[in-house]
Amino acid sequence: MITVHHLNNSRSQRVLWLLEELSLPYEIVHYQRDPRTLLAPRELRQVHPLGKSPVVTVDGLTLAESGAILETLTERFGNGRLAPPAGSDAAVQYRYWLHYAEGSAMPPLLLKLVFDQIEKAKMPFFARPIARGISAKAKAAFIQPQISQHLNFMESELSQREWFAGDEFTAADIQMSFPVEAAKARSGLNERRPHLMAWLERIHARPAYHRALERGGPYQLIG
Repeated sequence: MITVHHLNNSRSQRVLWLLEELSLPYEIVHYQRDPRTLLAPRELRQVHPLGKSPVVTVDGLTLAESGAILETLTERFGNGRLAPPAGSDAAVQYRYWLHYAEGSAMPPLLLKLVFDQIEKAKMPFFARPIARGISAKAKAAFIQPQISQHLNFMESELSQREWFAGDEFTAADIQMSFPVEAAKARSGLNERRPHLMAWLERIHARPAYHRALERGGPYQLIG
């Protein structure tokens, strides 16, 4: 049995989507973020020491890290679906995007989220303009340029093909959904990058994507 320890508005939504694409049976244990800190609850530490989501248990084996989870589940249960043939050029691209999503695309998006929260945080009135000034400079000088560079790179790649790893939809597209949706929700992705926007429309039109939302609950990254 596959059990997904699912945190609301998190990367674990991708795991649900993959399982729906593969038509695999699974159970969900739901967790809610702290509304003030947005952090995962302590209960997740009972499943994995880091207390983060996604975490999946498969027949007693505990899996963490969304890219590793998607790759493992696809290898074990995909029967050739959602991954290019081993040794092909598409397989090289497929592995690249599985790692790129969290290793390169997400860090500047996460930094922007952190600095956005700093600007909104409660603090003494005399400290507020200093904190906001530092945050604004960090975002303008480093964070937003980095986000734009990555979005331009993704846009260029999708101008050459319909999906990230080639002409077929794969688990790499599922993995890439979180940073692209995060960019659209809070980092300026819009119609100026038409290939990325068209890709979002394609993934949002997939029936398995909608089934995963029905199972997982509200997902505020969609924007």
